[in-house]
Amino acid sequence: MTMKPFKSDGNSTEPNKPVAKKGRFESIFKKAGIPLAVLVFLILMLMPTPAGLEPQAQKAIAIFASALILWVSGALPIYLTSMIAIIVLSLSGTAEEKTAFGTLGFDVIWLMVSAFILTSAMIKSNLARRFALWMVTRFGQTPKKTLLVLIFINFALAFFVPSTTARATLMVPICLILLEIYKATPGKSNFGKLMMLQGVQADAIATSGVMTATAANIIAVGFINEQAGGSIGYMDWLAASMPTAIITMLLTFLVGLKLFSFKGEAEFEGAMSKLKDELKKLDKFSLDEKKAMTIFLLTVLLWATEDYHKFLFGFEISVYMTAVIAGVLCLLPRIGLLTWKEANIKWDLMIFAAGAYAVGNALEKSKGAEWMINKVVYGLGLEQMNHMLVYVIVIFISMYSHLIFTSKTVRTTILIPAFIALAKSLGMDPVTLALASAMTLTYTITLPPHSKVNTIYFSTGYFSVFDQVKYAIVTCFIGATVISVSVFTWFQILGYSL
Repeated sequence: MTMKPFKSDGNSTEPNKPVAKKGRFESIFKKAGIPLAVLVFLILMLMPTPAGLEPQAQKAIAIFASALILWVSGALPIYLTSMIAIIVLSLSGTAEEKTAFGTLGFDVIWLMVSAFILTSAMIKSNLARRFALWMVTRFGQTPKKTLLVLIFINFALAFFVPSTTARATLMVPICLILLEIYKATPGKSNFGKLMMLQGVQADAIATSGVMTATAANIIAVGFINEQAGGSIGYMDWLAASMPTAIITMLLTFLVGLKLFSFKGEAEFEGAMSKLKDELKKLDKFSLDEKKAMTIFLLTVLLWATEDYHKFLFGFEISVYMTAVIAGVLCLLPRIGLLTWKEANIKWDLMIFAAGAYAVGNALEKSKGAEWMINKVVYGLGLEQMNHMLVYVIVIFISMYSHLIFTSKTVRTTILIPAFIALAKSLGMDPVTLALASAMTLTYTITLPPHSKVNTIYFSTGYFSVFDQVKYAIVTCFIGATVISVSVFTWFQILGYSL
C-alpha cells in the first residue's frame, strides 16, 4: 500500500530519493528470467520420467520450477506469471480447470481481502497513526529501537493470537503508518524494506517458539507423542524452542541492518519532537477511531479465543470468518467507516496468490513434492553418517523444505513421520530429531507464496521478491545453525538424548 509523504508542519514533503539500487545479479537474472524459465520447463517436461515419479508429478514439478524462476527474477509481473501457470496447469492436464481456477475462492483470498479492508479502516480513522505515534515516541526514540519494538510486539502476540496471518493483519497497518512518519518510500527505502521483511521474519520465528502459535506446531507435537513415544507439552516446547527463536531473531536483526543499511536515508534527526507534536494534534479519540478500535478489539478477541468458541457460543468462528466479519463491520453504513472505493484491495495480489496456491496444490497432490524430499533425504545416504551429522542435515533439510512445500501443515504431515521413522531405523532418539525438525516448520519466509503472512507484507510494495529471498536464505541458515547447536547443548540440559 503506497502512503502519502508524512507532513509534520503542514507543508508537503518531497519523497526521498531512491536509496536501494538493483544489483548486477538481480538485473541479469531479470533479463534471463523468461528464457531460463522456458528452458527449465521444456527440459523437465520432455526428459524421461524418473523411477517412482508419476507423469502428473513430473508436469507439476516443471510448472513449479518455471513459475518459481519467473516469480523470483521478476521478469514478468507476479500476477501474470500466476495466470500463465493456471493456464498451463489446466491445458497440460496437471490439474482440472475447475481446480485450477478454484483457488481464487480459497479462504485465504477472503482473508486477504478482509485484511486490506481492516487495514484501510485503521489508516482512515487515524487509529493506526495514533498508536504508531504513541509507540514511537514512547519506546522507539531511534529507527533501530522502533524495529526492536515491532519485533517485541510480534513475539508477545504469538502467545495469545494463534494465527500467523491474524498477527500480520494486525501489524501491517502499524508498520505502514510508522513508515509514513519516517518518510519511507515503497520500493526505494531500505528502512521500509527492513521493517516489512523483519515483520515477516518476526512473525515466523516467534511462532516457532510457541506451540499454540500455529496449527502446524500442534500437529507436529501430536506425531511426536503418538509415533515417537514422546510427552511434549506446552511448556516443554516453550523451553526448548523459545530460546532458539530469540537468539535467531536477534542475529537476523543484526544481519538485516547490514543487508539493508538505511544510514542517511531519512530525516531521523530531530524527528522525535515533530512526532510528539503530531500526537498532540490528534487530541481526543474521534468517532471513527472509536469505531475502528471496537472492531479491532473484537477481531483480536475472536482470534485469541478461537479454541473456546464452541464452549462460549455453541459454534466455531474461524480466523477467516472473523476477518470477513471485521471487513463487513468496517463497510456497514453508520456502523462502519469505509466505502468500498476507500478499501484499498490489491486484486493483482489476489491473482498472484491464487496462481501460487494452484501450483503448490498440484505439486502436493501429484506427490511431486514428496518425491523430491525423499530423493534428497535418502539420496544423501544418511543411514551411513555419524548421528550428529544426521541431526544437522535433517534440520537443514527441514528448514529449507519450505522452498518446495507451500503449506506448513503439509510439511509437518510428510516430514515429521518420515524423520521419526528415520531416527528409529538409525537407533537415534526420535523425539529429539522430530522436535528439532518441527522447530523449523514455521520458517516459511523465502517467497511471497510460501505463506499468507508473506503475501500480506509483500502487498505493501516495500520490498521485492529478490529482497525477500536474499534475506530469508541467510535467516534460515542462521535459524538452522542455532537449532543445531541447541540440540547438542541446550537440549542436553533439558534432558533430551541424542
